[in-house]
Amino acid sequence: MTTPADIRFATVPAGELAAFAGRLAVLLPSEGGPGPEARRLDRLMKGAITRAMAGKAWAKLKAGEAMDLAYPAGLAAEAVQLVKLPLKASVAEARKAGAAIGKALGEAGAIVLAGAQPRAADLSFGLALRAYDFDAYRSGERAGKGAVTLSVTRPEAVAAAAQPLMALAEGVFFTRDLVNEPANVLTTTDFAARLAAMQELGLEVEILEEDALAKLGMRALLGVGQGSDSPSRVVVMQWMGGAKGEAPLALVGKGVVFDTGGISIKPAAGMEEMTMDMGGAGVVAGVMRTLALRRARANVVGIVGLVENMPDGKAQRPGDIVRSMKGDTIEVINTDAEGRLVLADVLWYAQDRFKPRGMIDLATLTGAIIIALGHEHAGVFANDDKLAGAFLAAAAAEGEGAWRLPMGEGYDKLIKSRLADMKNTGGRPGGSITAAQFLRRFVRDETPWCHIDIAGVTLQSAETPLAPKGATGWGVMTLDRMIRDLLER
Repeated sequence: MTTPADIRFATVPAGELAAFAGRLAVLLPSEGGPGPEARRLDRLMKGAITRAMAGKAWAKLKAGEAMDLAYPAGLAAEAVQLVKLPLKASVAEARKAGAAIGKALGEAGAIVLAGAQPRAADLSFGLALRAYDFDAYRSGERAGKGAVTLSVTRPEAVAAAAQPLMALAEGVFFTRDLVNEPANVLTTTDFAARLAAMQELGLEVEILEEDALAKLGMRALLGVGQGSDSPSRVVVMQWMGGAKGEAPLALVGKGVVFDTGGISIKPAAGMEEMTMDMGGAGVVAGVMRTLALRRARANVVGIVGLVENMPDGKAQRPGDIVRSMKGDTIEVINTDAEGRLVLADVLWYAQDRFKPRGMIDLATLTGAIIIALGHEHAGVFANDDKLAGAFLAAAAAEGEGAWRLPMGEGYDKLIKSRLADMKNTGGRPGGSITAAQFLRRFVRDETPWCHIDIAGVTLQSAETPLAPKGATGWGVMTLDRMIRDLLER
């Protein structure tokens, strides 16, 4: 898997700067003059930093943005990056500044003169996230990223503060890798094996095969995958680092490794992006990895349903009726509304087995959420204001867009079936809401629950502040923050 850049914390002597052949980055405040590290570097550069800070280009930069001085006189460095960052920077500004450094990071590595910047750990986190590059399939272009040394006045303290953030970065990277992988590599079997390998981190991992799923009555989930040669799986990951006997928080993820739409086949244009339809399961996996790496003091169970939705002689048909694990019958109107069938059984299983204190599911569920919210926000639906509020507060704190949408009995009329207890789609009007209403039927009244539709935020065609274009890893930071705030205090 892709791992975060090699980031070290030290106090670099001024004498080492002139001979360093990689990139140099220096933090410069928005207010006041340069700090001692910047002044030493400025002397080596014969006042080039002072001149740059007096220019129009520097004045136009916002906090967290940067400009380059290429091949500076008096130094062996390929460039000196001037990064504008207030001494009292916010977390978001510090991460943005780190991302500017991470984006420009090359094979030769970098030294970052951060001095006494109190947000140096957050800067290192932003640097790690933006330096991500999924290059596993690019022949001859795998130059990689060099090591980074953050020169700070208190390296031990900054390293300690950065440690849980690097665990979080690894969780985000794990999610991004899973989403970026092609479906001929990330089959249901391969996905399950990657999750099973996390037992080495202390997670308890259990893989339920198709015969076990059939015995449990997961006919809704199994129906989705019956047209694929890849066997359906449910993977259960447990991290019990909290109080013994305390009910866990359950995270449930949709893991459709590829989605053609089944018999209700999707249009050809853009179908290649349906390798991201396992994004919800990817987020759950990334969170569980983070919890294990940072030894979280919380009880959390992550459960993902892994299937592939393909057209075949054995594939599920429009008009089929399946019985869920709960016992309700579902008329399949559209085989492309398959993710909710997977989640229906996994949600019921999570409650039946673990009696969770709360449950959050994540899924690239509907195109309708992109029409509603674009690619800026995930859609949030909930039966519990407290749980929804905790999630939204964590998302806001981490800068990951999320917006709560309504639910209500009126929408249930749209999924009423003539033949079965319900149908799996209510058509175009309120498509994301009717999908949430469908899932609500598989949540017990006593279980606080949130459904997060991440179809618009999982894969981006342009870079974001903390990620290159492609898989974002959206949600790992939010859920980790929520678990800290809700369970670890």
